[in-house]
Amino acid sequence: MFDSLIIGGGVSGMSCAQVLGSAHKKPFMTEKKIGIIIHQKTSSLQEAIFNNAYGIAAGTLGKDLLSQSIQQLSELYSHIEQICSEKVIRIEGEYPEFRVITNKNSYQTKTIVVAIGYSNTFDIDGLMKFVETHKKALPEKQRIQLKNTDHKVTDGIYVVGTLAGWRSQLSIAAGSGAAVATDILTLWNNGIQTQSHDKIQK
Repeated sequence: MFDSLIIGGGVSGMSCAQVLGSAHKKPFMTEKKIGIIIHQKTSSLQEAIFNNAYGIAAGTLGKDLLSQSIQQLSELYSHIEQICSEKVIRIEGEYPEFRVITNKNSYQTKTIVVAIGYSNTFDIDGLMKFVETHKKALPEKQRIQLKNTDHKVTDGIYVVGTLAGWRSQLSIAAGSGAAVATDILTLWNNGIQTQSHDKIQK
């Protein structure tokens, strides 16, 4: 049983995973099990080059950023289970007992973070009732989002990045993923507001 399972290995999903991972020393994180289903083949970052993203060197390729984020997650937060080469096809159950079914396996989790892009090819059974027209994309692009209030779709299910209704900018997607991570940390901290920062030791 995962305490949180992130679906998607793009900017917002990896950002969420990194913030959750960085909080591992907090007392309430004891025995918390976190996983991320990394499916990056359709990520818009595959064709991207970045010159305007804060903290990222100009000329950085999106495909390199994707692979670097996986390596960073493995090296710094190896307690987060990375599930590769699987595609989610269905979600069943309700909070706090969900089942996430992929083309190869099924996983139990208490909370879910949906971090997939906003293409209208989205087809995860169990989430289709939340699909609506994207409110910040050009109509002719036929983008979609999941109905949500401050990233929360329903109890135990969060959505991040463009699928949450945000515009397609790396910095926005990363911030969206980080924001949901802090919401989950706050949930695990019995509702007491929290976040996770690293600082130079003196």
